[in-house]
Amino acid sequence: MKIGFIGYGNMASAIATAIVDEKLVPSKDIYASARNYEKLVNNCSKININACKDNKDVIINSDFVILCVKPYMVEKVLEDNLKYLDNKVLISIVAGYDFDKYEKILNGICHHISTIPNTPIAVRSGILICENKHNLSEEELEYFSYLFNKISLMIYVDSNNLSIAGTMAGCTPAFTAMYMEALADAGVKYGLTRTEAYNIVAQMLVGTGKLYLATNEHPGIMKDKVCSPHGTTIKGVSALEKNGFRGSVISAIDEIEK
Repeated sequence: MKIGFIGYGNMASAIATAIVDEKLVPSKDIYASARNYEKLVNNCSKININACKDNKDVIINSDFVILCVKPYMVEKVLEDNLKYLDNKVLISIVAGYDFDKYEKILNGICHHISTIPNTPIAVRSGILICENKHNLSEEELEYFSYLFNKISLMIYVDSNNLSIAGTMAGCTPAFTAMYMEALADAGVKYGLTRTEAYNIVAQMLVGTGKLYLATNEHPGIMKDKVCSPHGTTIKGVSALEKNGFRGSVISAIDEIEK
């Protein structure tokens, strides 16, 4: 199978890099297009994939087409290339476009599935939110899973939960990076080097996530296990609650979902 990217920004680059690094598809069988061709050529050269001058070339050369454009560009891009999409599989990573929206644009010309990934997919530790409603054949779904299972945790959700699941997966790496930065600042304040602080924080986040996935233990229980009576951790937890830590996190999600 050959795959193509229409739009080659940070997320598309992250997916392509992971696919090549994991040797899921040879770089010679991956194609990409973008508005700035010179920039595209430079970015594609980093992993030796094919830079195409227009979207038509990507579609013609690909079996699976991954749509990675801005939401306002979707209809124009697809309408201009509908005749080339016949018998192709379209994988969307565009926020706000679910199965029903694509059906209206594609008029049944190709099979498609809507997804929302996050940037840690670049290091094969991402999340791919997938809409339960799609029209991929069993064989197509098997290959789709082959592409993404090794580079992400694939989570299927109902159409009405695609937005919130996408927000939880796609936006919160930014919040987490802010949390990392704040914790590291505190470490530096008390004498750690910047490198030491960031490495400690990064591994703590990775380890905590892995611990949950391995045990499925409720986060509240995980927290309680570290909070001894009159201990140091509970003092920090109390300060976070006093300053509205949980409320701030929920409000950030509320703001996105308005």
